[in-house]
Amino acid sequence: MPIRYDITHTTVYRYRQPVSFGEHRVMFRPRDSHDLRVLATDLEVSPAAKVRMIQDPHSNSVALVQPLHEASELRIVCTFTIEHAPADVLELPLSPSAETFPFAYSVEERFDLEHYLRPHHDDPDGKLTAWARQFIRTDGPTATRELLLQMNQRIRDSFRYVPRDEEGTQAPLETLALGSGTCRDFALLMMEAARRPGVATRFGSGYLHDPALDADDAGNANVVGAGATHAWLQAYLPGAGWLPFDPTNNLLGASQLIRVGVARDPSQAAPISGTWYGSADAYIGMDAAVQVRRQPEAR
Repeated sequence: MPIRYDITHTTVYRYRQPVSFGEHRVMFRPRDSHDLRVLATDLEVSPAAKVRMIQDPHSNSVALVQPLHEASELRIVCTFTIEHAPADVLELPLSPSAETFPFAYSVEERFDLEHYLRPHHDDPDGKLTAWARQFIRTDGPTATRELLLQMNQRIRDSFRYVPRDEEGTQAPLETLALGSGTCRDFALLMMEAARRPGVATRFGSGYLHDPALDADDAGNANVVGAGATHAWLQAYLPGAGWLPFDPTNNLLGASQLIRVGVARDPSQAAPISGTWYGSADAYIGMDAAVQVRRQPEAR
């Protein structure tokens, strides 16, 4: 049965004195598909701004926001009501040829998946490749889905989640060395690890629903990453298509993941980016908050 959510995403930039603003690229709107519908949406910007909606090369919805006046605060508030009906990843059948690893994509698939198959980060000593290969069985056939499930769980169990406000993503080798990172670091680590043996992956970003924040589910355990934008990955498996994996929480499928953007690299899916003009010491900081609430079921 579809679930309805109310989402509010607020971002505030603060400055010591009024500054002028260049164009800001805002990727907040959930990505419609057969499993997700946007029922209502609103965007408020202060100071007043000119807004244009476009689709980027990955077909993500992007708002181009141009503030019209100087201000000491830039506030962007997006609200959405969505209907979500995710499929059970474990029940989606794979093509027979892809059930066991290694498998081969068709020629047509390889043309479309080329950029998602190619690693984007160097691995000069083979450390990342060796880490990925530990999930390939040596005592018999390796089930493709099981390989990814084990990788997903290992990251959640073996790495420490450390929130980081700075922009950017750690290189996979840095995450391996530190044994810690944010959701976007863990997503990139698994993306690049899965690409090494030939699985097409892409970065996913959006919102995470924490059932513990709903009044009727107050006793449930919290997930990590709610209250801000969240990151995970999708792997393309023939027969099932793009399947979401959240290594931060060892979530399988999209029941709690609300998709906003997808990209071949995390740098292409920043929630917001832009420019401002003023004195070098004008910038104070930025606050961002995401609230995801499940609507009560109709009786």
